[in-house]
Order: sequence, then structure tokens, then C-alpha cells
Amino acid sequence: MVVGISGASGVIYGVRVLDALKEMGIESHLVISRAALLTLSQETDLTPDDVTDRASVVHKINDVGATIASGSFRTMGMIIAPCSVRTMGEIATGVTSTLLTRAADVVLKERRTLVLMVRETPLHLGHLKTMTALAEMGAVITPPLPALYARPESVEQIVDQSVGRALDLFGLEWHAVRRWEGLK
Repeated sequence: MVVGISGASGVIYGVRVLDALKEMGIESHLVISRAALLTLSQETDLTPDDVTDRASVVHKINDVGATIASGSFRTMGMIIAPCSVRTMGEIATGVTSTLLTRAADVVLKERRTLVLMVRETPLHLGHLKTMTALAEMGAVITPPLPALYARPESVEQIVDQSVGRALDLFGLEWHAVRRWEGLK
């Protein structure tokens, strides 16, 4: 699985995706933007090494010769968590400037699953049109929204629920997800 972490607020979503994949024994290929590293320092006490140590393979943001830049390198897909509006825009236009957006472009062209945990609010019409274009191309737009029916008791539970539901889109079952059990 390719994991992209862009500079939007919510870098912990990408960190928890890496944790979940490691727990499930799934190889992860991480690409993290420079802006994400800035966000990491503002939102957490984690170091860049704390994040990269969670990944099976780490790719440099400008390494356009990386395995994940080619469709012949087989993956189950890609998740970008969080996904900034800038990253979303690059993917939608196909004009990619980094390995993060190139890898996403490859996933789309190969008809693999691309999940974008878009973090922005409020949304203007341009954002919505970009999301529509991406959905028409086959991407799944999955903003990390709290599932209050799960009665989360911490921010960690809210994050894990969103991450787990995003991983559901790849057919992966992560223990942290609380499933709806109907009305009580």
C-alpha cells in the first residue's frame, strides 16, 4: 500500500494509517511532503524519524524514479492522509510536481484504489468541482469525519475510526473500527 502524507492539518491520520498497516502485516510505501513535516512539528511531539520508522519503505518526495512512480510496480492502491487541497488539485489535473502526486496519478491510471482523506473546510465551489473531477476519475474522497454513533471517548478513537473506515475501502479490516450495530 502506498501512503502519502501531505501538509494539511491532521498528520496523525497518516501516522495511524502506517500503524494500522504495520499491525496487519501489510507492506507500506511512504512518501511525505515537506509541508507535512512542518505540520508534524506543529501538531505532534513526533519526529520525522518516528513517522518514517513506521513505514516498510520510505521514498523521497522528489524521487521520480521510485518504484511507486511506475504502474508496473504492483500495489493495492494509495491513501493520502491527510490530503491537502493543493495535493488534490495536482492529482485532478494530472500535472504532478512531486512523487506524492505522481504516485497518486499512477494509481488512478492503473485503475487501483485511491483514497483521499481531504482536510479543508469550508469548501468553495472550486474545491467541490475538483472533488467531483477526482470522483469521476475513480478516486474516493473520504474526509475524516467523526462517527459519533461509535461514542468516541478520545481524539485517538475519532482518528482511528476514520482511518479504519478509510482502510475498509481497500477491503482491510482493522480492529480499531467500531461497527454500527443498529438502533438500540
